[in-house]
Amino acid sequence: MFQMTKKLLQEIWKITPPIVRLRVIRSMQKKFTASVVAIVLNEKKEVLVLNHFFRPRASWGLPGGFIDPDEDSELAIKRELQEETGLELENVELIKVRTIKKHLEILFLAKGIGEARVNSPEIKEVGWFQLDDLPDEMSKVQKEIVRNILNHNS
Repeated sequence: MFQMTKKLLQEIWKITPPIVRLRVIRSMQKKFTASVVAIVLNEKKEVLVLNHFFRPRASWGLPGGFIDPDEDSELAIKRELQEETGLELENVELIKVRTIKKHLEILFLAKGIGEARVNSPEIKEVGWFQLDDLPDEMSKVQKEIVRNILNHNS
C-alpha cells in the first residue's frame, strides 16, 4: 500500500506545474537572510571600518549589506561599497561563508580604489585603521575575523 501511494504521489508531482512545485518546496523551507561583508585594504594595508547609525552596541564595523534577489555576491559587495563609501573594489577574493542563526554572511577581502567618504545616510563616518588599532566600538567578533584573515593572508 505504501509503495502504491508513494508511486501515485511521484506521478502527481511530475505533472504538477513547475511554479506550484516551487511554491510547495519554498513553503516547506526555513527562511533566512544573506549579506556580504568585506575587509577592504588600502595601499598602506589599513582596514576600512565604517561607523554605522544602525548598530547601537558596536557602531564601528566592516562595510557590507544585504544581497538583492538574484544578485551575485561579488557584485553585491561592490555595489554596497560604492553606495556607502564611493569606493571601487579590485582583487575581490571570497574568504569565508559563515552562518549566524538564520543569516548567511559571505566575507570578501579586497583592495579599495579611490577615496572613501560618507556616501550613505546609514553611515556616520569612515576610517582607515591599522590592524592593531581597530576602534574600541567595533565588535570583538569582527576584530577577531579581521585579525585571523589578515594574519593568515600576509
